[in-house]
Amino acid sequence: MTAKRVLIALSGAIILGTTLSGCGSDSGSTSGGETLNVLVQANSIYPEQQRKWFGDISARFERESGAKVNFETFATPNDELTKIQTSVLSGQGPDIYSIGTTFTPTVYATGAFLELTGDDWAKVGGRDKFLPATLGISGPDREHEVGVPFTSRPFVMAYNTELLAAAGIDKPAESWDGLRDQAKKLTTGSTYGLAVAYADSFDPWKFIWAMSLQAGNPLVSGGKARLDDPTVRTAYQTYLGWLATDRVVDPAAAGWKNAQAIAAFGAGRAAFLPMVSATSKVTLDSSAVAGKYAYAIMPTIPPGLSARPASGQGATSILSGDNLVVARYTKHKDLALALVKMLTSPELQDVYYRTFGELPTNATAATALQSDPALAAIVDSAGKAVGTPFSGAWSQVQLALVNVVVQSIPSLSAGTVDDGRLGTLVAQAQSTAQAALDKAK
Repeated sequence: MTAKRVLIALSGAIILGTTLSGCGSDSGSTSGGETLNVLVQANSIYPEQQRKWFGDISARFERESGAKVNFETFATPNDELTKIQTSVLSGQGPDIYSIGTTFTPTVYATGAFLELTGDDWAKVGGRDKFLPATLGISGPDREHEVGVPFTSRPFVMAYNTELLAAAGIDKPAESWDGLRDQAKKLTTGSTYGLAVAYADSFDPWKFIWAMSLQAGNPLVSGGKARLDDPTVRTAYQTYLGWLATDRVVDPAAAGWKNAQAIAAFGAGRAAFLPMVSATSKVTLDSSAVAGKYAYAIMPTIPPGLSARPASGQGATSILSGDNLVVARYTKHKDLALALVKMLTSPELQDVYYRTFGELPTNATAATALQSDPALAAIVDSAGKAVGTPFSGAWSQVQLALVNVVVQSIPSLSAGTVDDGRLGTLVAQAQSTAQAALDKAK
């Protein structure tokens, strides 16, 4: 098998042309039989639970198939793309990758991963066992899919019901300006209106994407990057301004990851926790705010406006979650598909949800959760989620968006946002994004 494709690496606009030989993965075999290597994101919120889950899955799969499973982890998008890059070039590495949905277009563009045939779908239990919406970013179209839906992660906002009631606020605002005003009212003493993870590698760009799309500006359209549109700068000013200008975020949040923002909200030190998924539920249900919080969809009216423009989309979330993809170079294709089938079974999807709060993609498992009122806003957000562009360059665009926040952290830590510097950073992001799109053509 030979494939020549392009990988746009997150660490830079690098084009990797490669010819893959029929070499196998480096998983080799063990005294008990074959071993599958699986690459997944390290779970910084539930690390102990993830280690136990790794052991449980490996033990179960060995009982069922005779093969072992070895899990490897990555911590950041850069780590993930570096591993993919290395494996594509060498023709060896993990047999299965668990990748974020927004990375699926980049993975597809390499040509290094199994494009699923009807027979392959049958081996994982059938395409129709999944919720239709979760298949929305498995490939550019139904005939060219590489991703098997593993988890669904629509984003919402958690809010402290007691704090809002005490302040006379009935419900979270539907506009970003309204949310800011509510956050100001709820910021008193050591309690802040918002808990935001500015230093997280995965979340900042989603705010900018949502606010821009709501304002009628898709960040990629017709092969052109639109990061230089005024709506993008307004989105950054709003997002960074929560800490620097509005003072509704704990100053320490300039260095927070997602887990720290969840912990602050869980301790009752913030009224709102935006851009969070059902994964937070496991933590919050055992925190100081247990029984005192609820979820709501995030604002869909962009900053600076009281109503969404006709050209804007009411996106509450990206079409988010994880897909499982199988490397073409694997010597263990059937075993890999058997593991994917097991991981997406109703039973194990339910176990994963109960452990980590990730919503099932398996239709049977998902239907069983619909009666939980705590998930109503999350289900609502899933129905209003919008997919990111299916472009091999999207991961590079995503990194360019995050980099603006990364480069703003020093001034943010000092409690300021330099508008001139912000303009320069956004211009650089536009240039990087357009270069990636041009090379992906």
